[in-house]
Amino acid sequence: MKTDFKHIQAAHCENGVTINLLQSIGVNKITEPLAFGIGSGLFYIYIPLLKINNGPAIAFRTQPGLIFKRTCKALDIPVVRKKFTSKPEAEKFLQQCLDTGQPVGCQVGVYYLTYFPKEYRFHFNAHNLIVYGSEGDNYLISDPVMENTTTLSRYELERVRFAKGALAPRGQIYYPKEEKIITDDVIRKAIKSGIKKNAHEMLNIPMFFIGVKGIRYTAKKIKNWRDKLGPKTAGLYLAQLVRMQEEIGTGGGGFRYIYGAFLQEAHAYLPNDILLESSKLMTQAGDLWRSAAVQAAGIYKGRIGSQADFDVMGDYLLEIAEIEKKAFESLAKIKWQ
Repeated sequence: MKTDFKHIQAAHCENGVTINLLQSIGVNKITEPLAFGIGSGLFYIYIPLLKINNGPAIAFRTQPGLIFKRTCKALDIPVVRKKFTSKPEAEKFLQQCLDTGQPVGCQVGVYYLTYFPKEYRFHFNAHNLIVYGSEGDNYLISDPVMENTTTLSRYELERVRFAKGALAPRGQIYYPKEEKIITDDVIRKAIKSGIKKNAHEMLNIPMFFIGVKGIRYTAKKIKNWRDKLGPKTAGLYLAQLVRMQEEIGTGGGGFRYIYGAFLQEAHAYLPNDILLESSKLMTQAGDLWRSAAVQAAGIYKGRIGSQADFDVMGDYLLEIAEIEKKAFESLAKIKWQ
């Protein structure tokens, strides 16, 4: 069965799934930046003891699934979310949704996504897409990071829905439970709560490897990697940072640009110059994340690699930490009317 579904391309998969699913129930005012900001999507965490693809776990966004969950909660839209231990039960529930015309979001693994170029397939299980219909043995797929819709066979979809490893999706399905009329007042309230939560998570979580403190901690670690790990492993660790930053979704720089766009859009609902000033800071941070990625790639590829080059890389992150701290401290101090 094929539902009446409009595919909207987005910069990041979960943002895109969120706005696509919201539009499917008639919520048309939520853009990708608004979804990301209302969902408090900006984050940073560095966990050296947790390895992904033989490198330390680094994330530039909040936990997978939270953007959709938080955005819907802030807009007072109830959601359905299910995980499965049985593959037949997962397929049965999916088909039941499609039979009623309900498109659904799915968390999947990237490695076996056949429509992805081979160079972009690696073991990462927090990608999001929408299944909006079926035709014969194929499912109709709206992947927001792709320009057009595509298909996956029954076997291919099952394989990515039950990918193994870290963040295993376990056949996860989610979607808005019912239609809601979303007013500008509801959006204003959601923007305020999203900013407040994001500022707290970037500034006030009492763990040294999270938020602004986590960026600063990573910077200091990077400066010691060459001597502690050796040039080869240190280069691989930097390659992992670049992969997590630039290849998975929009990564570090891109997420900062999206958050800057969110603050600009928020200003239209809540005119306050701090929003525009903080937007400029987030764009500046995004530029520096991109510069840091170029520096890291140069070390990994062997074009540079002295201790001074590692120090430059660390200094980029120290500067980023100060900029993001300034932006979120300003946002946290806003006295909303």
